[in-house]
This record gives sequence, C-alpha cells and structure tokens, in this order.
Amino acid sequence: MQFELDGTHLRLDPRDPVFYNNPYPYYEKIRACTPVAYWENFDVWAYVNHDDVSALLRDRRFGRQLTHLKPREELGWPPVREELRPFYDVDDLQMLQLEPPNHTRLRNLVQKSFMSRQIETMRPKLAALCDALIDEMQQAGEVDLLTAYATPLPVIAIAQLLGVPVEMKDWLLSWSHKMVQMYMLGHTREQELEAVQATQEFVAYLRTLVAVRRRAPANDLISILIDAEEAGDKLTEDELISSCILLLNAGHEATVNVIGNGMSALLTHPDQWAKLVASDAAPGLVQSAVEEMLRWDPPLHYFHRWALEDDLEYKGRRFKMGDTIAVLLGAANRDPQRFANAQTFDITRPVEANPHVSFGGGIHFCVGAPLARLELQVAIERLARRVPQLALASSAAEYRNAFGFHGRVEVRVRC
Repeated sequence: MQFELDGTHLRLDPRDPVFYNNPYPYYEKIRACTPVAYWENFDVWAYVNHDDVSALLRDRRFGRQLTHLKPREELGWPPVREELRPFYDVDDLQMLQLEPPNHTRLRNLVQKSFMSRQIETMRPKLAALCDALIDEMQQAGEVDLLTAYATPLPVIAIAQLLGVPVEMKDWLLSWSHKMVQMYMLGHTREQELEAVQATQEFVAYLRTLVAVRRRAPANDLISILIDAEEAGDKLTEDELISSCILLLNAGHEATVNVIGNGMSALLTHPDQWAKLVASDAAPGLVQSAVEEMLRWDPPLHYFHRWALEDDLEYKGRRFKMGDTIAVLLGAANRDPQRFANAQTFDITRPVEANPHVSFGGGIHFCVGAPLARLELQVAIERLARRVPQLALASSAAEYRNAFGFHGRVEVRVRC
C-alpha cells in the first residue's frame, strides 16, 4: 500500500484495494497532517475538512465548467477525440457540468418540473414496489441485495417518473452503467467506445419517446419538461434529453450504492438494526437512519472543480485559472471537528446535527435529492418491517475498484 505524505504532497494510489475498500483511515492520516494536500496521482489540491469542503462547494470562484471562459486550445487542453464526441455532446449539456448563466437557466427549468411532480405522492407506489421485490427475495432465501433490491428500485422509480416503460429497465441499466464508466479513473478505450454506443442508443430511444409525448402528452416528467417554461425560456430537445439521462444515471448509481453501503453498515451494527426494526415507537428514526447512511459511507467520495479566475486565493493558497481542486466528500463526512463521534455509526444522530455533504452543495446541490431520500426511506423501512431477521450471508466487504464512486461489489443476505 503506497501512502506517502511529504508536507502537503500526497502519493496515494486510488487503485490500491487496501485504500478503496476502506479509505477512511487514510483520510484521517491526511487530516492529521494538513487540511489540503496536493494529490500527485490526480494532479489536484484535495481538501478533507468539512468546513473547507462545504465552503468550496459554494464558492462561485470555482466551478465545473471552464470552456465557457477560455477555449480548450487556450487552456492547453487537447481537442475532444472525434470518436468520443457523441458522449460529450450529451455530457456537456448536463447541468452538473455547466456554470451560470446556462446552469441557472437549465436548473430552473428542470427543478421546477421535477418538484411539480410532488415527489411525496410516490411513496405508496415505492412501498408496493419494495414489497414485491422483498417477496421475491424471501422466495429465494439468499440473494445479493444489490441485484435483487437496490438496483431495480431506483431504476423502476425513475422510469415511472420520466414516463419510460418499465419493460425498458434492463436497457436503461445497461446504458447507465456503460456511460458512468467515463467518470471513473483509468477507464479503458474499450469502455470509452461502449459509453459512446450506449449514449447514441439512449439518445435515439429518448428522442423517439419525446416525439411520442409531443403528439400525446402524459402525466410524466418528459411531458412536463417539454412544456417547461421560465421567463420565456424553454428546454431545447437536446437539453431535455441530456437532463433525462442525468436524472437516470446520477440518481440510479448513487441510490444503489447508498442502499448497499447503508444496509451493510446496519447489518454489521446489529444494535442499530435492532433500533430500526423497533422504530415504530420512535417516529423519525427512519429519516435519521437514512441521513446517517449517507454520511457514514457515501456513494460519491471525490468531486473536482476548476479555478475560474486568474488570481484566486483561498485560505492563503493561490490558484490560477484552470487549476484543479478536489473536495473529498467521504473525508468531510467524518470530520471530528464537525460531527460528534464522527467514527461511530449512529442512526439516532439528529438530522439537524448531521450536515453531511453527500448531495454536494451550492448551485450544484443534487436536484434529485428529494426523490433519493424518499426512495431510501421507503427501501429501508420496508426491509425493517418485512424482514426484521435479515442478516449478512457473507462477511466479505469488497468494494468496486472505482474510487470516487464508492459501492460494494455485492451484499449477500439471508432473508
């Protein structure tokens, strides 16, 4: 295991299984020496403390987009390879990759439509879906919780929200998994080409579905997005399609990992699971349990931003335009200066005392957070009610080799 910290210079291989299976001790080693380290493996300045991470997520001098200020050639960046252009044509239109004013316009349109769905009204349908999945799990006896429960729940929920036929869920999953590979460290050319093909197929399918909804609107998010208007602005068709893809890819991948990581935490802390099973007598415990799952082992650990000014100073450190910083969300969520007993998994931690940064912050705070929270609350509540004797069938705790996207390979359980 390579871990070298020389002053503020860090050498730490994110592909080492010792690290990506349990990065938290290494976050603490960094924190004990410095609040910010130059991570040579990524060529970024990485911040680990909650106060810094929270502040930098909201600092508008740093952003997710740089080419709106300078062209790629002026920044010294190579041109986008022509074979990858179909992927980046979609990715570059997603609000997560944009800065104001384009981000503001796009987010206002999407968020207005998203919230108009009154997310809470989905609770009964989500509960029925969870119960149906649990019925199948109980018939099987022993299953991988990720494939049997955590994966189908959010993809079906988002498909229903968008208005995509549920029969398409396997295609949605395949497209999502292949596209998300592009955000993972060290992806291969084969994975790049898979992502491009998945993007083209996904876009073609959604374009056909949008055409159908234009002719015959329905009570779904695609129809609402078609009609969305703010101060005379409307979404272009390409923006609409890119937004739908973002809602599926980001929402699905994160929710699967929170359920997998969180249920693993609950079942390896039997006292906490017992409290949740008995939570009929403790209103609000499901809500606080979900927030603690998000804090304790979040699905996203690494979020990078660029300096948007030529001479930028943050806490005595100077940056020039194009310099890259990273906020380590997983480290911030266990900062003992912000969380009492930060290394303790405690589902009774009050929500107001749990300002985790798992949904980001500032203008890029996750637009799908209300839906994700609802899915998570229903998912663990139904498991606690229906299978109170749920137990891990294996003590293996292997995570995927995809630092940044933090999730288990599998979670074997007995039902």
